[in-house]
Amino acid sequence: MSSTMPDPYPMTRSEVAEAADVTPETVRYYEQRGLIPKPPRSDGGYRQYGPDFVEQLRFVKRAQELGFTLNEISELLDLRVDPETDCGDVRARAEAKLADVEAKLRDLERIRTALAGLTRACHGSGPTSNCPILDAMHDEGAFEAATG
Repeated sequence: MSSTMPDPYPMTRSEVAEAADVTPETVRYYEQRGLIPKPPRSDGGYRQYGPDFVEQLRFVKRAQELGFTLNEISELLDLRVDPETDCGDVRARAEAKLADVEAKLRDLERIRTALAGLTRACHGSGPTSNCPILDAMHDEGAFEAATG
């Protein structure tokens, strides 16, 4: 998909999706979730999307790339238009997301270490009844020893 916006305004769902580098189904889903507003309709009942929809879709995509969930993105969008909030509110959410990411990284490092130890302990031959990987999953003591 290209990232250029088609001319002229208004755009169809397919055109706005292409301009934002998402699928038309994604546009429909984000509308249903309230992440983007329902577009106005023409006299014939066709949805009419403008450049602001493209920017909103791109915002959602970028926030997802930073690891925010759709619920969190909805909250960020609400903060963006709430005159009572300031950058500190957004920063707090970003710090919370960073803490989540760091916790996941620690978990992944623990898993990597455990799997590396288990694969080193397995010779890759012989009956599965003597497989240290399966033993660790079956026996709590072996599991604790492997995952430390």
